[in-house]
Amino acid sequence: MRVTVLGLGAIGGWLAAGFAAGGAEVALLARGATLAALRRDGLVLRAGDAARVFRLPAAEDPADLPVPDVLVLGLKGQDLPAALPLVRAAMGPATRVLSAQNGVPWFFLQGFGGPLAGAALDSVDPGGALAAALPANRVLAAVVHAAAMTEAPGVIRLVKADRLPIGHFGDAGLLDRVVGVLRAGGVPAEPSAAIREEIWRKLWGNSNMNPLSVLCRATLSDMLDEPGVKGLAEAMMAEMDALGQRIGLPPLGSIEARMVVTRRIGAFRTSMLQDWEAGRRLELGPILGALVEMAERLGQPAPVMRGVHGLVALLQQSRG
Repeated sequence: MRVTVLGLGAIGGWLAAGFAAGGAEVALLARGATLAALRRDGLVLRAGDAARVFRLPAAEDPADLPVPDVLVLGLKGQDLPAALPLVRAAMGPATRVLSAQNGVPWFFLQGFGGPLAGAALDSVDPGGALAAALPANRVLAAVVHAAAMTEAPGVIRLVKADRLPIGHFGDAGLLDRVVGVLRAGGVPAEPSAAIREEIWRKLWGNSNMNPLSVLCRATLSDMLDEPGVKGLAEAMMAEMDALGQRIGLPPLGSIEARMVVTRRIGAFRTSMLQDWEAGRRLELGPILGALVEMAERLGQPAPVMRGVHGLVALLQQSRG
């Protein structure tokens, strides 16, 4: 299996190492300091006191790398539209993409019934360009339940890896091969027959705690200890659950039970808060903007989600 990874951040780097350890022929698309580090030192994966180095081909131009069977998209959702020309250049006629983004992905409503069947969301796919170039039948979708961080360009630290459900929209054979290679490489991948529900359920927590953490600069435990913030999160969760049922997804269950799970994570600073503190663009569109857009298209009440989204959007705009 030939694999190219675009987006060598924490998750992209972890998956690249997993594919390589599992026996795939892996190549890396990178630029700048990351490309220089990969060529000089290799891709380094650290876990605990152990470190493993992978010497893999790396280039800025896809033409300098083999055409892959699988193109792993490790970019964050808000960066993907601008990278579409590079994605197209990296793909061959038979290439499939493995999406590993948080939030609502561009293909989420393709091949799905309900009142928004086939819709492209401007929050994640302006003008529908991604959906046109990367239809769902060329996609494997992964939902990442892992904690990793980039310690330096090309150096990834894996903190914890719980599970990596992956679903397909038209290529079950490739899904089985990808899961097998990743598991051989130490990644807890598993096939999922309900990947949309997996995506939606993970977003049920991210869509509220992430943007709220940026507004109050607080950890998960601190936010849950403050009754007003906890109440906002619960209101957003209720609105999202109602929206999901409106578009044809099953109910998400007990909000309080989900809060118990979130509280176990403890004094954790969300990825969106880490991005804000590092001066990076926020995943606001994929994580919350898409939900607000869906609600607006359907006339579905979502005043708390809409309000929190507006506050974070203005905060981001103030930074320029």
